[in-house]
Amino acid sequence: MANFSKSNVPQFSVDVYQNEYLPEGGREVNAIVTVSATGGGTVGSAVAAPHLYTAGQAPDAAVAIMVDCSGSMDYPPAKMRNARDATAAAIDTVRDGVHFAVIGGTHVAKEVYPGNGRLAVADASTREQAKQALRRLSAGGGTAIGTWLRLADRLLSSAEVSIRHGILLTDGRNEHESPEDLRAALDSCAGRFTCDARGVGTDWEVKEVTGIASALLGTADIVADPAALSADFTHMMETAMGKEVADVALRVWTPVGTEIRFVKQVAPTVEELTDRRTEAGPRAGDYPTGSWGDESRDYHVCVRVPTAGVGQEMLAARVSLVIPQSDGSVQNLGAQGLVRAVWTDDMAASTSINPQVAHYTGQAELAQVIQQGLDLRKAGDVDGATAKLGRAVQLAGSSGNADTAKLLAKVVDVVDVAAGTVRLKARVAEADEMTLETRSTKTVRVKK
Repeated sequence: MANFSKSNVPQFSVDVYQNEYLPEGGREVNAIVTVSATGGGTVGSAVAAPHLYTAGQAPDAAVAIMVDCSGSMDYPPAKMRNARDATAAAIDTVRDGVHFAVIGGTHVAKEVYPGNGRLAVADASTREQAKQALRRLSAGGGTAIGTWLRLADRLLSSAEVSIRHGILLTDGRNEHESPEDLRAALDSCAGRFTCDARGVGTDWEVKEVTGIASALLGTADIVADPAALSADFTHMMETAMGKEVADVALRVWTPVGTEIRFVKQVAPTVEELTDRRTEAGPRAGDYPTGSWGDESRDYHVCVRVPTAGVGQEMLAARVSLVIPQSDGSVQNLGAQGLVRAVWTDDMAASTSINPQVAHYTGQAELAQVIQQGLDLRKAGDVDGATAKLGRAVQLAGSSGNADTAKLLAKVVDVVDVAAGTVRLKARVAEADEMTLETRSTKTVRVKK
């Protein structure tokens, strides 16, 4: 973990949206915390000119691309070719000065480029060498994703950089190591690098791929058609090249007698952070958020405060942004927001729900009922699945989540959006069901 000068760190800001008014005896305080990072300037330049950066400021980043080379990648044969082409496209997007490596993954992990436990430094020559090395990729063997992640960790940790990122592609289930082995690998890698995970085709396990991305604070998605891999890999690498500060934590301080009920990211995706807390001194805890470029995210913070009488008020929580350092110190990013509690006998004030809180409460429920509905559908519980997916259609409609509504319409016949009345489709394409499950946690921002 490195210190960052103000010249290469985006400026962070924190905005808090809440209804601070509680009825007499009320104890639960909810707030949406919007964190924005602006002014870093690399996201746009990474897209427009991926090999350029400011003179004297070499990119402080390393990236490892993990490509599934198991036997199933040969069915159909075009899948392996598409994976090679996609990896080449990603390599073309790596900026000069960035450290990088390519890993071939089967039941073991192999270094494809540059080899010998090293990372290459990107320039025109090494990018071309890496693309030549991709020609040696062929399909054969099993799948043990934990070994791929551990090799990526070893390679990425060899670079003296602050941004460490992985891109992982798989087309099958993790059948050649136990779930415990994969979990141990994820626990070992968590906090050491972020990782985007993609499933290609329809023979992989959604919960495995989304679990990898969740544990390593990256994104997960399906690429049902292998021909679309190049565009997806290019976009992922462009986004990775736009990251400028790593290991940012949301630090939440609460006064005596107050307890955290939960902390979760609610935009751009729903991600539970409560159990990832690390203690940060008296009554404070850090919640990891990963790497940042120019972007904005929303978090839902819920705290339980002591009871108080009408007219009293208190600071329920203070939220700030920090980068914990390896020596135990901390770099404060200079932005904070306050969550307040004010007790009142004004019923209109105390019963009003803040629009942001209401919106994201619905978005979190939407993600949950989609997962529950699809699980019930797989289990053969038609009535239960219909009820859950009907509620999902209702929530997607009321919140304006058009993308999720379109995905739901491929799994159910919608009779009445407002009432949540649906019928399960008799036949559903596997890719459509997997796409809905994989993207169920994607949210829309509240209209302010």
